[in-house]
Amino acid sequence: MNLTNAQEGKEYIIRAIETDDEEMDAFLFSLGCYTGEPITVISHLKGGCVVSIKDGRYNIDHQLASAILI
Repeated sequence: MNLTNAQEGKEYIIRAIETDDEEMDAFLFSLGCYTGEPITVISHLKGGCVVSIKDGRYNIDHQLASAILI
């Protein structure tokens, strides 16, 4: 399951990041988004979703959200 299907307000553990784009992978890593980290979907938006990773909140698009497996 990926973040686009996640329930709002529930904490999940990131199982994998599935992307062939090294730049996208590096960007997600810089946010603290990597395997084993907890992540919470705050809300789903038309263009993506708002997530909480560590102490930050980020608005990510559907492409990024679908690459994060939980």
